[in-house]
Amino acid sequence: MSLKDWVARFRTQHELARGGKLSGDSLTAYRAMRDELARALLGAQTASLRSGEVPRQVLRVARALQADLEWSVDRARAVTQEISAGGFSALLAKAPPTDEEVKVKLRLPGVESVAGLARVVGVVVQPSVVRVSFAFQGLSDAERERVEIAVFDTVLQNIQL
Repeated sequence: MSLKDWVARFRTQHELARGGKLSGDSLTAYRAMRDELARALLGAQTASLRSGEVPRQVLRVARALQADLEWSVDRARAVTQEISAGGFSALLAKAPPTDEEVKVKLRLPGVESVAGLARVVGVVVQPSVVRVSFAFQGLSDAERERVEIAVFDTVLQNIQL
């Protein structure tokens, strides 16, 4: 099968998955395709997987989404820089404390927002802003799936064959 044919087949399966129309073996096969594509893209990103990590959950993409953040002493509205099923990064005026969970509401296109908790896992000070990386904490399987769908929507928007 050519790459072009594979991507066309993946697009079809992705649309079905986004509409909640895959189950059983079809859903398992689609997720295997997502892992295959994610593994190839992770190689291009020179990212590596740690033991037990699933490629489709580690893959990061540049995507601007609204994120509402709230922690013990402040709140902020930010735009994501990158997202993955495991978390996101955003530019903020100041970083939340690294020792507490942050409430997050991430607006995904075309579906309900994903709401949950996240922890600060990285802070890079830049001129006049701070780039903060967050890891989701305890997202439900359904919420993680919605984030993964958004990640692969972005991947497919950027594949030109």
